[in-house]
Amino acid sequence: RSNTEETMAWSDSVDTLLANKDGLAAFRKFLKSEFSEENVEFWLACEDFKKTKSSTKIASKAQRIYSDFIEADAPKEINIDFHTRNHISQNISEPTLSCFDDAQRLIYSLMAKDSFPRFLRSKEYKELVEKQQNRNQKRWLPFL
Repeated sequence: RSNTEETMAWSDSVDTLLANKDGLAAFRKFLKSEFSEENVEFWLACEDFKKTKSSTKIASKAQRIYSDFIEADAPKEINIDFHTRNHISQNISEPTLSCFDDAQRLIYSLMAKDSFPRFLRSKEYKELVEKQQNRNQKRWLPFL
């Protein structure tokens, strides 16, 4: 795929965007400008956490995610409901690989329904697409 097609494909779904290194970087930059980059950081931390094999690492990674994103006044506290936060708090002493699934689903949904559409309407995304299109035109029309 050309870079233009790739950049345009980000608009297909939030999954396509998150799976693409450049798309993820652009989305993170956008979220940072909106002061909500903790959402994608939490989602990425959960994706990494679910791949953890060692039981000792599960406990330490779970504790880090909890202290960074879940507990009250966490430095990157995510916006989740009391019930979900409380459930995680009660189970964090014996974490499982699925202990953050509900919170991750909530944050994913928030990004997909709220941040992602705003990103696609943003000046930043439109400029990226335009820049890619201009680059491709120059490549195919060297005599211009």
